[in-house]
Amino acid sequence: MSGFEVSRAENKGVAVLNISGFLDAHTVPKFEEALQNLLNEEKFRIIVNLKNLDYISSAGLGVYMGFIEEIREKGGDIKLSNLSSKVFKVFDLLGFPALFEIFDDESEAMAKFFESK
Repeated sequence: MSGFEVSRAENKGVAVLNISGFLDAHTVPKFEEALQNLLNEEKFRIIVNLKNLDYISSAGLGVYMGFIEEIREKGGDIKLSNLSSKVFKVFDLLGFPALFEIFDDESEAMAKFFESK
């Protein structure tokens, strides 16, 4: 089985999830749990840093769709950063760039949360 890790950091009130390894049907529950914990703590401004993610399946992508509506209803957002070209292709194929803001690096995603609307 492929390894999957989720680590969490916080920066200026924005939650950052760093995910690495393989995000697929077997590892999705771990990612869902991390996102659910943020919601339970009322943290709705979230960056998912995918720098060390080697693979994502449609099940992994489904997690984003499962949470984004609730997070946006609460005035938050999920922004994605540091996607490898391989991982970006999967997101792009399924139209994610139209639904989610994708940044080259975490600091750009962070700055976006603090731009005046």
